[in-house]
Amino acid sequence: MRAGDADRERVADQLKSALDEGRLDLGEYDERIQKAYGAKTYGDLDGLLDDLPGVVPVHKAQLRPMQPPHPDPGAGPQENRGGVQPAIGIFVLCTIIWGITSLASGEAYYFWPAWVLIPVAFAVLARLGDRNNRRH
Repeated sequence: MRAGDADRERVADQLKSALDEGRLDLGEYDERIQKAYGAKTYGDLDGLLDDLPGVVPVHKAQLRPMQPPHPDPGAGPQENRGGVQPAIGIFVLCTIIWGITSLASGEAYYFWPAWVLIPVAFAVLARLGDRNNRRH
């Protein structure tokens, strides 16, 4: 059965979580993410998550509707990362794309992923400002 963009994105998100948790090194993450985005069928996605704990294979996930995550009612404001962590993930993905295209061409292109850091910097500064305002 053919895999869709949402299926590839779901696998990519789970791989990113595994990278953030230290379950994958950057080389292994890069290899798997390329396979995930190049997948045409569920069979192509099989095996990318099999050795990671707490993930459901994509072809089985289609049988049940996805439930939104339930926030922990006891979670404090420090546990809510806002937009910083997803923005850093986007920066890492852009850097990987830049690296692959630079390697493929044999020369280092202009490092355009640096522009992605601008909203990350604003998000970090906003978080620091919120944290300082709560203390006073």
